[in-house]
Amino acid sequence: MPFSRSKKMNYSELREMYHDFIYKSFDIEENSEKVKITYHFQITGLEEFSPYWEFPKKKTDTFCYKESTLFHNMVFSLGMVELVSYWKICCPKLVHIQAGALNAKQIAWWKELYFHGLGEFYYTNGIQVDIDSFMEIVSERESIDAQKEERKHLDGNLIPIGGGKDSAVTISLLEEQKEKNYCYIINPRGATIHTAERGGFGKERVVAVKRVLDKRMIELNKRGFLNGHTPFSAIVSFSATIAAYMNDLKYIVLSNESSANESTVAGSTVNHQYSKSFKFEKDFHTYEETYIQSGTYYFSMLRPLSEFQIAKQFAKYTTYHDIFRSCNVGSKEDIWCGHCPKCLFVYIILSPFLSLESLREIFGTDMLDNMEMLPVMEQLIGLSKEKPFECVGSRDEINTAICMAIEKNEKENRTLPKLFAHYKEQGLYEKNKGKEQYYCTFYDKEHLLPEMFDKILKRECGLS
Repeated sequence: MPFSRSKKMNYSELREMYHDFIYKSFDIEENSEKVKITYHFQITGLEEFSPYWEFPKKKTDTFCYKESTLFHNMVFSLGMVELVSYWKICCPKLVHIQAGALNAKQIAWWKELYFHGLGEFYYTNGIQVDIDSFMEIVSERESIDAQKEERKHLDGNLIPIGGGKDSAVTISLLEEQKEKNYCYIINPRGATIHTAERGGFGKERVVAVKRVLDKRMIELNKRGFLNGHTPFSAIVSFSATIAAYMNDLKYIVLSNESSANESTVAGSTVNHQYSKSFKFEKDFHTYEETYIQSGTYYFSMLRPLSEFQIAKQFAKYTTYHDIFRSCNVGSKEDIWCGHCPKCLFVYIILSPFLSLESLREIFGTDMLDNMEMLPVMEQLIGLSKEKPFECVGSRDEINTAICMAIEKNEKENRTLPKLFAHYKEQGLYEKNKGKEQYYCTFYDKEHLLPEMFDKILKRECGLS
């Protein structure tokens, strides 16, 4: 390999040196306990990669997945979204698809996902691209006619759990369907395991899968090859489809909210949460229904709500308050770091609904009295062009949460925390107050909730 230096390499030079990325194939190994899927990717002239997944089988499952055309299609599709983590190492112009077949509409669909899902990657690396020229996808196999095979009867709900407040809210909203609910976890850790336990899920109703990245990608990143954010929620979507099908479950119930639609960089389409947006949700739903046809139904239970409303609802579910975590900095240790934008956002969005004492107990620190966090707060409330590249709420609802928290604390004759006192001194409280009613009654009509779930959400959240 020609490179040994560790400084970041040049995008254009890498594309000139490495023209071709190949999605070569995948292997399916199956026994009575699990299905293991190994993907084979290659950047010609540089490296080959073999990441893998392991999906557990139910004890009573006698279905042979290796012989199912439908299952092969699901596995192939997961590989299509998995490949982008390896392609971004040097962004080759040509992507050769040898593991399966794509028609022109599918190719356009995947290019759109890659382009928008990598928006943050391009932005933070200072790369300017357009959707027509950033990649050419070549399907090297002719289209394959799907063979008719007996489809499974699907029923019940699969709820992906990330360990944060949102999935805990979804679990709680669907409490009345408890016997039909299963949870889905990729690479279990403390917060995800504890959320499942607190939600009443026994081991038999936890679908825990293993995803293992190829270490050679990580080594190349350390050497200066390109790195950055990829659309992880798309990985959740395609892998959850496999997990739901293997467990005979119909509904894949996500916990993405309306706030995820807002761009991270004002005035642009760059969105850290693109694969959590309603656009992607619709696109995935259509793609699965058209090209995979597993019989599953993918939607987000919380899509009609804002982050503000989710926080209000979560404040009621005290059983999760000591174990939920959504801090990426502290994820390996399963802690709130107390210093990052995600921690501050969650702290602020909960502040109208929980006492300052409760917040300090949850986070282990008083972030609102830490003036070093002021630049981060200014990003969150829209005083900077960029929001933090994290899964955070909209600028307006964060301002609304702060205004409500200030009003609540003043009514209780409490001294305002330093960040809130500064906010008020700058005239921001007077400027932004008055939207409480709007966010308390907000209900986004752009969603894919089946009628049964729509009724549950409205009833449990007191919305009409």
